[in-house]
Amino acid sequence: MKFTYYGHASFLIETKGKKLLFDPYITPNELASNVDVNAIRPDYIILSHGHGDHVADVELIYSNSDATIISTFEVVNWFGSKGLDRGHPMNHGGSWTFDFGTIKLVNAVHSSSMPDGSYGGHPAGVVISNSEGTFYYAGDTALTKDMELIGEEFNLDFAIMPVGDNFTMGVADAIKACKMVGTNNLIGVHFDTFPYVAIDHEESKELATSSGIDLILPKIEQEIAF
Repeated sequence: MKFTYYGHASFLIETKGKKLLFDPYITPNELASNVDVNAIRPDYIILSHGHGDHVADVELIYSNSDATIISTFEVVNWFGSKGLDRGHPMNHGGSWTFDFGTIKLVNAVHSSSMPDGSYGGHPAGVVISNSEGTFYYAGDTALTKDMELIGEEFNLDFAIMPVGDNFTMGVADAIKACKMVGTNNLIGVHFDTFPYVAIDHEESKELATSSGIDLILPKIEQEIAF
């Protein structure tokens, strides 16, 4: 598997010959101004919830690719009503096997609405498994005891979690979450984009190291192979 970071909570996972794009918020993000969004051609666009800072570039990237949108029932239907009808709706606790592996939607504690203010359903995290490995993307969430269920069910190679605090977990809670889901490998996202989610990188890494967690705070367009 290969991870490529596009800023905020947007990243690409390449696995089993497929490209999975998560929560694309790139063109409005000044920190990601060097990213060529038109060159991103995923096979799937996976959305954790409907907030604008997770779906801003869905329509553009969808129109430039043959991507299928995977998300909750409400989010997929909202995009379907706008003519983006290559979609696969799911809901919490459900799993489905695609050509890239099996995806399961798990709980996230946050809020959700679509960019026009309409109902966005309940936010979700995802666990994706295939012969190359297994990872958990928490989406936007608070720390929740439900994460222990993930650790019981899956043997994770790594986790991708928000660490920016204020709107989501901060670093301290993400470290606790890693222990609950059973991995020491953490990629932090959802940080530094806005003043509300700016973090001290050195302090965050020191806290993680002292807790036995290998925390990566990726730079935009950084690639990480697993």
